[in-house]
Amino acid sequence: MGGVAIEVGDRVRIEMEKWGGRPHWRFQATWLGVDRHGEWIGIPTGTPMSRPGMGLVSSNDQLGLVPSVDLPEDQRWWLATFHAPDAPRVSVYVDITTPPRWEGSVLRTVDLDLDVIRLVDGHVFVDDEDEFAEHQLQLGYPPDVVALAEATRDRVDAAIRRDDPPFDGSHQTWLSLLDDLTARS
Repeated sequence: MGGVAIEVGDRVRIEMEKWGGRPHWRFQATWLGVDRHGEWIGIPTGTPMSRPGMGLVSSNDQLGLVPSVDLPEDQRWWLATFHAPDAPRVSVYVDITTPPRWEGSVLRTVDLDLDVIRLVDGHVFVDDEDEFAEHQLQLGYPPDVVALAEATRDRVDAAIRRDDPPFDGSHQTWLSLLDDLTARS
């Protein structure tokens, strides 16, 4: 992580952009740890999140998963969010992104529009394909970025539908850790 030692419970910051350096989502989170799936980040209920033109406060606990650095680079084009069981609508939300990178305690990535979502009722779908198509033209996504985003979308969609790890409940241990840390603060 850029030479910075991050410990369980430390604050980290997520800074997403859209293509061309345009700001997107920004929020603080809590470092939880690492397992074979990647790096886990806690987003407790009440966390303020903002992007240009919009602000909200998380209504339930969430976990971010940064794909493992042990994966080949072309398989790291995503950032997942797992919602606590009390979430009103969404269970899993995966942003298709450029490979997330740490700069100290700040995680940076570029959101490439496509999202793979599992609702609490189990329904899985891909969102924002129209935005992705528009931005290919408007923002000039390079062909290799388009190909990697589409391949990642397909791979993540299939993994979620099959309940492949880490979309198989692997996040539950980390959700318990977030609960423990939140209860102590």
